[in-house]
Amino acid sequence: MTRATEMTVDTRVGTAGRVAVRTDLSTTQRIHAIARLEWADVRRSRWLVMSSALYLVLALLVAGIGLRESEVLGFTGMGRVLASFSHALVLLLPLLALAGTALVVGRARESGALELLLSQPATREDYFAAVTIVRTATLGLPLVVLFAAMVLVSGVVLGQPVPWAFLARALAVSAALVWASVGLGLVISTTVRESSRAIVCVLIAWAAGAAVLDFALIGSMLAWPIPTPVVVAVAMTNPVEAARLALLAGSDGSLDTLGPVGVFFVRRMGAGWLTAVGVAWPVVFGAVCWWIARRRFARAEVV
Repeated sequence: MTRATEMTVDTRVGTAGRVAVRTDLSTTQRIHAIARLEWADVRRSRWLVMSSALYLVLALLVAGIGLRESEVLGFTGMGRVLASFSHALVLLLPLLALAGTALVVGRARESGALELLLSQPATREDYFAAVTIVRTATLGLPLVVLFAAMVLVSGVVLGQPVPWAFLARALAVSAALVWASVGLGLVISTTVRESSRAIVCVLIAWAAGAAVLDFALIGSMLAWPIPTPVVVAVAMTNPVEAARLALLAGSDGSLDTLGPVGVFFVRRMGAGWLTAVGVAWPVVFGAVCWWIARRRFARAEVV
């Protein structure tokens, strides 16, 4: 292949340099080339640093509260710290994932980067796959590193036993929730073109998943005699609530930890079923949203 048939894209960012996109590249190589550009954009926007800092601050806050309570009750172990941290992540992860993906396509259109990339020998599917991989990894990898650091501190520094079962459950639930939120964020990104409207949609989607649907369900239960299976089904349709119940299923099962609703779900459905639903449903929800976003992006105008 001669240099005349080689097409290059200048990223203008440090180590990324110039990424050559040739006409004979395979799909995997094209996705990798676009992913490098997207990764450079993530580093330039400091999104990776911000998400990592939020995870770290949250973990330090939870650990600090646990150590402060240890003066009275004694240190209750890393298991309770991981449980508190995981339940806080259930609210934080959707907001981070939605904010990190809902504006990506719109900004690429406004800056002209999307039109430039698609003028190269790369398809819309290549770009969409690269964006999905980079944004998901940006949210998930710092979380894995932080969990590993907490395990190291628990085992080496504090000499506490590591709750491996709950750790695996928390990682699975967090990954599923990140994927569900990334899929929903991409739907917003491919549907809403204006950045201001996309931000409003992010806040509405996050509030609905975090609290509004729960309040609506509780109000409906107070107003009408809704059968228990209907309440369970409606609650589990919310990926955030499904993830929360899966984490509750991995707790010690006491009333002060689970609450009356959590105890009812664990005894009625079983911890295994709650965990399976809490991981599988967010994955399915994210896959459906990603498919919808991909179809909309494939049919939408570039500019």
